[in-house]
Amino acid sequence: MREQQIKWLLRITILLLGLLTIYVFFKLYNIWAPFFLMFKAIFIPFLIGAFITYLLHPIIEKLHRTGVPRPISILIIYLLFFGSIGYGFYKGIPVLVNQLRDLSENFPQLSAAYSEWVDSIHDQTNRWPNGIHERIDQLFAKTEAWLALTVENVISSLKGIFDYMLLIAIIPFLVFYMLKDYDQIKKAGWYLTPRKWRSEAIQFLKDIDRSLGNYIRGQLFVCFIIGLLAFISLWFFDVKYPLILGLLIGVTNIIPYFGPVIGAVPALIIAATMSTQTIIIVVVIILSLQFIEGNILGPLVVGKSLHMHPIIIMLALLSGGEIGGIVGLMIAVPIVVVLRVMILHLVLLRRQH
Repeated sequence: MREQQIKWLLRITILLLGLLTIYVFFKLYNIWAPFFLMFKAIFIPFLIGAFITYLLHPIIEKLHRTGVPRPISILIIYLLFFGSIGYGFYKGIPVLVNQLRDLSENFPQLSAAYSEWVDSIHDQTNRWPNGIHERIDQLFAKTEAWLALTVENVISSLKGIFDYMLLIAIIPFLVFYMLKDYDQIKKAGWYLTPRKWRSEAIQFLKDIDRSLGNYIRGQLFVCFIIGLLAFISLWFFDVKYPLILGLLIGVTNIIPYFGPVIGAVPALIIAATMSTQTIIIVVVIILSLQFIEGNILGPLVVGKSLHMHPIIIMLALLSGGEIGGIVGLMIAVPIVVVLRVMILHLVLLRRQH
């Protein structure tokens, strides 16, 4: 009994010391912050390069299994991936800059038209019960605040991209050497892992890749197709700023359930400043895109690769949105998948020992 008490006392002491260490660490933020920023600036290109390598490697292996030599497979996929991205930037950046400039110049007129539209809705719903009327006003206020914050974040992100342009230019070279030396990197990871953990670590990584890899690759492909279709549809019907709206719809589509709603809001706001007919066209486009994703692209490309109940996904999204906003919504599901695999492995290890 006494030994049990000593063990619990030791565990509580270790926990308190750990919490105290974390508290002191954050109190010393001004000391280690410059080193952290420098480390982050250097580490992020490697992280992005590793992620792109992870996405491209299975495609290279499939091409290699068809009889194409591995160096040639790497070169083909590498050139296709970065060539298409480079061409997209070459053609798209000038258009995007022009649309952003036009949006900035016409913002007062758009704001006035939007305010007029909101006032008309306010007058039409004025006779509704007070609770519903107030909720509609609150919804518009929250939407406006979210849109303002999103625009501010996009602008700051673009500025950050230009600040780190040199580091971003390194990413294609990192990806090429990571793809070329993929087997050597795996061997290095094998030797760096303690011998007693190697088999469990390999199985853990395989389970994560099986649970998450196909989902991420499929979801990114679906987002690209949906964004492209949104851009083409909005451009065809002469909706203003089709490239900006197409990018927003494509990027936010990575968020399950909530993504289509978030991506549709800016498009509907722009449409509301144009005409009622444009609003109807945008609504039809959004619904059509969701039908294509839900009934064709989703089942065909992504499928049910997560094997998670929708309630768990919804709870993960709500938690991620509360903690990290839009970014939290985007990474919530992958984090939950990794945590689920980790918990299953810990339970299995505990049963074995």
